[in-house]
Amino acid sequence: MNTNINPPKENWSSLLQRPTKTFEVVETTVSSIFDDVKRNGDDGIKRYTSIFDGVELTDIKVTDEEILQAENLISKELKEAIQVAKNNISKFHSSQKTKTYKIETASGVFCWQEKRPIQKVGLYIPGGTAPLFSSVLMLAIPAKIAGCKEIILCSPPNKKGEINPAIIYAAKICGVTTILKVGGIQAIAGLAFGTESIPKVFKIFGPGNQYVTVAKQLATKFGVAIDMPAGPSELLVVADDSANASFVASDLLSQAEHGTDSQVILVTTSKKILESVELELVKQLNSLSRKAIAEKAIENSKLIFVETKEVALELINEYGPEHFIVCTNTNDFYIDGIENAGSVFIGNYTPESAGDYASGTNHTLPTNGHTKAYSGVNLDSFLKAISFQKISKEGIQNIGKTIEIMAEAEGLDAHKNAVTLRLNNLK
Repeated sequence: MNTNINPPKENWSSLLQRPTKTFEVVETTVSSIFDDVKRNGDDGIKRYTSIFDGVELTDIKVTDEEILQAENLISKELKEAIQVAKNNISKFHSSQKTKTYKIETASGVFCWQEKRPIQKVGLYIPGGTAPLFSSVLMLAIPAKIAGCKEIILCSPPNKKGEINPAIIYAAKICGVTTILKVGGIQAIAGLAFGTESIPKVFKIFGPGNQYVTVAKQLATKFGVAIDMPAGPSELLVVADDSANASFVASDLLSQAEHGTDSQVILVTTSKKILESVELELVKQLNSLSRKAIAEKAIENSKLIFVETKEVALELINEYGPEHFIVCTNTNDFYIDGIENAGSVFIGNYTPESAGDYASGTNHTLPTNGHTKAYSGVNLDSFLKAISFQKISKEGIQNIGKTIEIMAEAEGLDAHKNAVTLRLNNLK
């Protein structure tokens, strides 16, 4: 990893850059695939599945028989683990339900807000080198709790034309209505436009590589909402002498193994912990099955020493990490002061892996600095808020004159007239 000692503030912008391609570099490829899928539907989907996934498919929909087979392929231990995670995730997201409150803003003027589920949602679940069945739980569970009627899941097939059985099993027990063997840009295009096999959805959720992230952003041009820009995974750990160096290194590597374009950062006020973590990284890296991937990600990563916790916090907020682990003697300082982070993990015994799988919080989070404006996926991500108002005769008499004055000042005579007619009717 790159070691940086007291980097000057004017260099932070370049120091904290992510190893991602710009939107413009990726957009041309994404746009051409979108155009093809829009024009050719399933034929376009199947063609790109052949090109990118190396398999020719006649039917991209997962059948009931395949769902049953997948269930039989899952070990009892994994089923039990998935169920524990499902219970915790369900508890956390169910707690986010809110009550409806009616407010009388003026005498006779009643206003309230009610939440309604998004009817059709699309879930994108990466496959590839790490089939993320945990992401099925993170997306399908809150969608089901919210009451979404159609939950469409897309995930890339392997060279045998199969989706990982754990993904299928998780989808089944979480209430997914349709499972499709399609990944990458073509999956996002299919969900955006709809094809013969893929229903058009109103909002698309899920993590992915840089191409999937840009595809989701492009989908918004065609009237489809997205959860957030969520690209390659990233983690920042802040640690001092109270941290366990082996724990810190394990957390850094847990994110580095996600992909070669992942990024991990250690920020510390202790040169001792910096050196210890660096040694632990080398030691633990050699035992990983995904060593080559993690090594490449480590090349994009940083060890940063700063003198004070105040400087550390300022740098962390500038970076805006997706995952933020706090292992210091002054945890409350960072907890109270963090403004830009997707999910925070506190103390030596709170690994980021817990949030990835089973603690209950959602692991679908904004990356690439988007934590400065976006939240991670939560129950409200699958809901819309609709406002209501009901005005009585007394109510329109109370606020009518105010409306007339404001409408006249804006030059909107019809707006004023809609009130004046009612007021005259009550005289």
